[in-house]
Amino acid sequence: MCITFPAAINRGNNLSANSDYVLELLTEYGMIDQTQIDEAWEKVSKSNGSMDVLDALKELKYVDEFELTAMLAQQYGMESLDLSGYTIPKEVLDSVEASVVTQYNIIPVMKHDDVLTVAMSDPTDMETIDVLRYLLGCDVEAVVSAQSQIDKVIDQNYKDLVSSVDSFIEEITEDGGFEGISSVSDKAEEEDDDAPIIRLVSLIIIEAYKQKASDIHLEPLEKRYRIRYRIDGVLREVEAPPKYLQANLTSRVKIMAGMDITEKRIPLDGRIQLQIGDSGIDLRVSSIPTTHGESIVMRILDKSSIQLDIPKLGFYADDLEMINNIIGLPDGIFLVTGPTGSGKTTSLYAFLNTINTPNRKIITVEDPIEYQLAGINQVQVNRMIDMTFTVALRAMLRQSPNIIMVGEIRDLETAEIAINAGLTGHLVFSTLHTNDAPGAVTRLIDMGIKPFLVASGVRAIMAQRLLRRACKNCSASYTPTAEEIRLLDMSEEFLAKNKFVKGKGCMECGNSGYKGRVGIYEIFMMSDTISRLIFANEPSGVIRDAARKEGMRSLRDDALRKAAAGTSTLEEVIRITVLDEE
Repeated sequence: MCITFPAAINRGNNLSANSDYVLELLTEYGMIDQTQIDEAWEKVSKSNGSMDVLDALKELKYVDEFELTAMLAQQYGMESLDLSGYTIPKEVLDSVEASVVTQYNIIPVMKHDDVLTVAMSDPTDMETIDVLRYLLGCDVEAVVSAQSQIDKVIDQNYKDLVSSVDSFIEEITEDGGFEGISSVSDKAEEEDDDAPIIRLVSLIIIEAYKQKASDIHLEPLEKRYRIRYRIDGVLREVEAPPKYLQANLTSRVKIMAGMDITEKRIPLDGRIQLQIGDSGIDLRVSSIPTTHGESIVMRILDKSSIQLDIPKLGFYADDLEMINNIIGLPDGIFLVTGPTGSGKTTSLYAFLNTINTPNRKIITVEDPIEYQLAGINQVQVNRMIDMTFTVALRAMLRQSPNIIMVGEIRDLETAEIAINAGLTGHLVFSTLHTNDAPGAVTRLIDMGIKPFLVASGVRAIMAQRLLRRACKNCSASYTPTAEEIRLLDMSEEFLAKNKFVKGKGCMECGNSGYKGRVGIYEIFMMSDTISRLIFANEPSGVIRDAARKEGMRSLRDDALRKAAAGTSTLEEVIRITVLDEE
């Protein structure tokens, strides 16, 4: 198995790669002859690739490892260091993390002012020196030492970390171990997948993917290191490595994400692109300094899992008909609301995919572009070069689009441009962070949009949440408790007409009783009555009541329908919707 990640590092054996040159040097120095070289090559051919020609010469005792080290140091103008008689101060050994030592096969031997001296066996590997300067944030110089001595120092001083990580990995992979994982970054280069920290981080990502987690949380606490996966919207703690591996894991993730490993004082963002099996995934990585170290969250964006078929999002027939009517409109604004992680982006992508036909020009502006949609022009926000939502939206309108999608309306200027676009012949999709659909009206007015513009420009608003599905494998009939009946205000007639289920918990659902999620929706349509209320600047509650009288189904109503159909549970309905109804 090959595990590669987007870290601009190549740890190949440059010395072995330059073996022909080294053989010439050895011959010039009279240390070997052609007969010995031929014998060494014969030994290499019989080793099935397990050794190179220099290893063969050393094994045949034609070349002394220490003489070879001294010769190479002299040739490259470097000093050689005999580690067997050299005492390295503990503070110097501790100045470089064990994961860096084992990954780059070096030993820190001396530190003076801001200059760190490291011992390495390959004097041709200048790339590693450059990488170490970046990783360690100081000047790095090198001396040449025998590989056997470097291995011995690592065993004596860093073996505990290697063995503890290996033991931890062995403990938590008894049920199957690693699956294939590889980088799809254009800049990716091969890495040694035997490094324990690399394998551990790989395992954390693979297990999260296998469990269909949306986020991975690496959290430093006072006395322990916590790892949690967000699965079906709920955080679950998983077995975590010892606290002392915290710095190594943090460094590895930051290297993979292209983040500054030396910067630990401010929040950072990065991105990892991976291929797991046949699936390409992106991980959006963010770090933030906390009291006990850097907290890291990796959001998993699985390109193969995005659902672009509207009926599969969980709409019932009546809601589906309403959605098809909305997205078929020639102009106006359609807003989707809900908190982060409620599936707004997935819904918008499904809508755009449905109306993406050759006779329509569709442009989106997003931050970030979570999935690439064929046939649609997608623009990435980049504040570093002043490519904001507002700037991008103004430019998009000059492209004569039929349909526009704005990732999020965050400020008055963006809202004004979106409203004007909706009023001048464009169909505009966007999102807002509000608890319910009618609340988006008052949110726009609070931003500074005139009420008559809201009433004229907005065609419909949809609020949504994600409800956990009851596990099909372990669901069983269930009688609601008195507390559930009270909290959901269910009538005796409703209870008599419907049967409810609840998952017992099984291996398939991780003993949670739930597997997968389904959307619940509240669709608010603009009407003459509601327009007049908006003109009068009535509060959200009054607008909501009017919408309910005109047939709007609330989030709880839709959730109860899905619980009554056995799709989810009353427990889940309470968890998701009680606060929205207060």
